[in-house]
Amino acid sequence: MTTQQLTEEAILLLKNLIETQSFSSEEDKTAQLIEAWFIQKDIPFTRTKNNVWATNKDFTEGKPTLLLNSHHDTVKPNTAYTKDPFKAIVEDGKLYGLGSNDAGGCLVSLIATFTYFYNKPNLKYNLVIVASAEEESSGPNGLNSMLSIIPKIDVAIVGEPTLMNLAVAEKGLVVFDAKVKGTPSHAAHPNDDNAIYNTIEVLNWFKDYKFERSSEALGDVKMTVSQIQAGKQHNAIPAEVDLVIDVRVNDKYTNAEINDILVNESPCTEIKARSLRLNSSSIPKDHELVKAGVEIGRTMYGSPTLSDQAVLTCSSLKLGPGDSTRSHSADEFIYLNEIEEGVAIYIQLLEKIL
Repeated sequence: MTTQQLTEEAILLLKNLIETQSFSSEEDKTAQLIEAWFIQKDIPFTRTKNNVWATNKDFTEGKPTLLLNSHHDTVKPNTAYTKDPFKAIVEDGKLYGLGSNDAGGCLVSLIATFTYFYNKPNLKYNLVIVASAEEESSGPNGLNSMLSIIPKIDVAIVGEPTLMNLAVAEKGLVVFDAKVKGTPSHAAHPNDDNAIYNTIEVLNWFKDYKFERSSEALGDVKMTVSQIQAGKQHNAIPAEVDLVIDVRVNDKYTNAEINDILVNESPCTEIKARSLRLNSSSIPKDHELVKAGVEIGRTMYGSPTLSDQAVLTCSSLKLGPGDSTRSHSADEFIYLNEIEEGVAIYIQLLEKIL
């Protein structure tokens, strides 16, 4: 099958995926569509919950293994859509629909690429593809649940929209819940320990705090107070204020180090991380996968957005068609020529290392 035929079939698969609801944890119908692709191509596969995965025909023990991964779940459409989010609409070279850009275009391009290489003998790397679930919700039954099931991975390409440039590093994420306490009282009486006023100093601390270690690829750690909640009625001063702090972690810190810094240094009465598992990720710039990408004209950068790279411990590269600024937006779309380019560049890249 030619690259052009594979690309045309990949676009048809994407249209079908768009028109099949697949919110996180509800991906059973899109999993069936992906199964149908492998059945039609006579490629053995395994479905584990809503994750569909396969290995290349000539999988050989002892060779390093390259993971190709993207996800088929979506967020729920926002209220600003003017087009039907579950209808694949093509206008002016754009394919509209929920999940078209994030990350349907990447997924079908990787599936087409895997299919292209499936039967090829004597590859330098084994190939494993995982069309995964629950990426958008960082759920328990996504790629993270597959790592003990699929063969051990040595390096990975994670398909997310990067305009087919090389995201050689990605920030991790730690979300903290914090409390600032005070003395509850009636609003009519003096109170020098108002929890809401106490929060002013705390907010300024978070606003002004600077983490010392900066990354060449990812820049500084980005810390943002993103939610605040306090009080239930106008005449009662609350006992505490609840804060949520979003920390995007560069590759110079572990999530555990970030946790220790905030627990020991922040002026909050209480602060606790929800999870430390979504780590920063990267791939050495001298890795042959990166070198091959540079040789074919792709540029390197560090990504501030989170993906399933966060659950991988091996070196990983984020790379895919589409533009991340369109993700989760109203009237989400991907250009058809971006998918064509995606398949072509994935194949060109892998031919250099396989």
